[in-house]
Amino acid sequence: MMKIVRINAIWCGGCLVMHKIWQQIAEIYPDIEIIQYDYDMDEDEVKKYNVGNILPVAIFYKDEKEVARLNGEKKKEEIIQIINEWK
Repeated sequence: MMKIVRINAIWCGGCLVMHKIWQQIAEIYPDIEIIQYDYDMDEDEVKKYNVGNILPVAIFYKDEKEVARLNGEKKKEEIIQIINEWK
């Protein structure tokens, strides 16, 4: 089972840009659990993921093991490539 943890912030321009792409990803892959946290509002959860200062962050898990991590804005094709590699 694949899961993706997304970490965003309201003040992050890149996070806003990526929002639409992640909506499309969720439609393409309805079987993947996508969990979203706010960098400021979900501080305790975000600390668990050892996130730096570059947002947005997407952490890909396969069978509860981290297999990939993306920082910053990415193209939809890059995200799809990682998903297809590990799905």
